[in-house]
Amino acid sequence: QVQLVESGGGLVQAGGSLRLSCAASGRAFSTLIVGWFRQAPGKERKFVAQCTWSGNTYYTDSVKDRFTISRDNGKNTVYLQMNSLAPEDTAVYYCAARLGFASDWEYWGQGTQVTVSS
Repeated sequence: QVQLVESGGGLVQAGGSLRLSCAASGRAFSTLIVGWFRQAPGKERKFVAQCTWSGNTYYTDSVKDRFTISRDNGKNTVYLQMNSLAPEDTAVYYCAARLGFASDWEYWGQGTQVTVSS
């Protein structure tokens, strides 16, 4: 089992920045693929970014060059640095983890709200 707890959400003006954190416990963190998803009001949850155990990253097109996912295996924590935020980035952001590329995103945090005002 893996437990994930997000923090760092809040209210920010358009053009601003936020850094989300996700602390993991349970299974060896360094063996997991970790990622971030978001769900805007009335919409489906969507993939934002992921980071493999070796640090390889992948982003959805809408956040490339603005968001950066990183991980600190020594602290069992994954981060999402979000820059140049826009109102359309407003959503609940979820941290997730899976065991491998062929696995489902099995573990989820409770989510943290990010609101970007125009």
